[in-house]
Amino acid sequence: MWSIIREFMIYAIFLILLCIISFSNLTQNSFYQTDHLQKYFLNTRQPDCDYTQILTIDDYWNWLNNSFISNIRAQQWYNDDQPVNLNGYINDKTNRMIGWATMRQLRSKSQLCSDQRIISTCIEDYSLFNEEKDSFQPGWTLNRTSIEAERDYSSSILKAFQYQSSKELDTYAYVGDYGTYSGDGYVYEFRGRLSDIKSNLSLLHQLQWIDANTRAVIIQLTLYNPNVALYTSVTFLLEFLSASGVYPSARFEPLNFYVFTSLTQLICTIIYICFIIYFLIIEIKLLIKLKLKYFYEFWSIIQIGIISCSITSIIIYIWRFKEYSRLSSLFQQTNGYVYINLQMTVYVDDVLTSLLGFCCFFGTIKFIKFIRFNKSLIIFVQTLKYVTKDIISFSFMFSIVFMAFLSLFYLLFTSSIESCSSLLSTAQMLFEITLMSFDATDFTGADPFLGPFCFSIFIIIVVFICLSMFISILNDGFHHVEETPIEGQQILFYMLKKFLNWTHLRRPNVEEIYEIQDSRMRSQYVDPIENFPDKIDQLLEAIDRIYVDQKKELLKLKRAGV
Repeated sequence: MWSIIREFMIYAIFLILLCIISFSNLTQNSFYQTDHLQKYFLNTRQPDCDYTQILTIDDYWNWLNNSFISNIRAQQWYNDDQPVNLNGYINDKTNRMIGWATMRQLRSKSQLCSDQRIISTCIEDYSLFNEEKDSFQPGWTLNRTSIEAERDYSSSILKAFQYQSSKELDTYAYVGDYGTYSGDGYVYEFRGRLSDIKSNLSLLHQLQWIDANTRAVIIQLTLYNPNVALYTSVTFLLEFLSASGVYPSARFEPLNFYVFTSLTQLICTIIYICFIIYFLIIEIKLLIKLKLKYFYEFWSIIQIGIISCSITSIIIYIWRFKEYSRLSSLFQQTNGYVYINLQMTVYVDDVLTSLLGFCCFFGTIKFIKFIRFNKSLIIFVQTLKYVTKDIISFSFMFSIVFMAFLSLFYLLFTSSIESCSSLLSTAQMLFEITLMSFDATDFTGADPFLGPFCFSIFIIIVVFICLSMFISILNDGFHHVEETPIEGQQILFYMLKKFLNWTHLRRPNVEEIYEIQDSRMRSQYVDPIENFPDKIDQLLEAIDRIYVDQKKELLKLKRAGV
């Protein structure tokens, strides 16, 4: 009992340390920072400059000229005072821009159409294989102009038509809603005075910098809020599909580079590392002892998940600390006037957040091991064991039915319902219908007859029949396990009661006091029948000693002649 209690206390301390480290990595200010920047840049309250409602290239240029540019420079105050000591700040007067913003474009090559009877050249969706990598002159012309003509354009305009690699730009691949885009491309930098930026954008618009070959336009900038010590990586992505359509999206990623904000967090981290080393040694010993059988245990897999995620998180913590030191020194040397791309840091921070999340998940799941004697948990586990074969058989049958409806809905409504535009989204929609979360008006609008008919058939077969079979399987297993006697279900309560009595955290009631007194009396009570053989042995030993002593006395008297 005491070994289980000791193991429970050790693991409880470990889990508390894990939660302290995980939750201290995030702050509530991250939400407020993201919420503010979304409202500030997306400008959803103005219909003319709403980023989320961009449908055409002209809408995008309108948003750039009338909303975005004015927001990335600190303007006059409400009383027309100049923004003193706010050089480098954006117009909200709170966030400092590190370096400058960049606008990067990725293009696709023009290719011959498969059917050239109508149009000879076509432009497909973006991919790494058909990405345009040639450098051009302003206006996307390959012919070289004269030196006098080149002087009509600034260096930033000429650079916007020159292809640059991701190594030169210090950028990385970016995953959008409709594709994955490389870190290469044609870049315009928002540098200089506000009037120069406006004139450059107007000129780029005239030169059709965004045209039919454009497949993605990515704006990236890095902000720092000194009030809450948060960096924010801001990315605006505009995707152009070959099937026509412009799809805007935006990401705001707050970053907290301060690894240890207090002495308590540092101490907790050191103790946590010691726990990981302790668990690692134990698991290595078990692996050597059990060999391949070690991986057959469920709790061994959970422990491997905790250890591996923890070690990887520690490595990322060290890397992030070095990255913060590098950025701080770079910011101090240049006073913030250098371009810093936090894209890789954002990716690594997302990995760290995921690892900490899985650590907490595995750590909490392992707590089930310490309540394994609980009656409800025993019934749950035994029920799953009993119905495993039936559930596997049911899963095969359900998969066939579900795949049939997946094909039906995708083929019938792929062009009329957004949720059926792809196989993955169709499967997601069918699962939502299974959970009774749906909007039936979409099917009615898609087809007055086939929509409601297919929807009704799916509800009857999947929701009513299949789910009823699944519940029946579980119910049958539950009744079978409930009728089977279960041993050891009261051990946990017994251990807990003993521990509370030992620590005097709980006072025994009257019945328990009587039981304790009765047990003491029984321990002091001696049954004569039980002790009778021992008493007989003692009597025989005494008689034997008396007999031997008499023999000795008689022998002495004979020798003395008496």
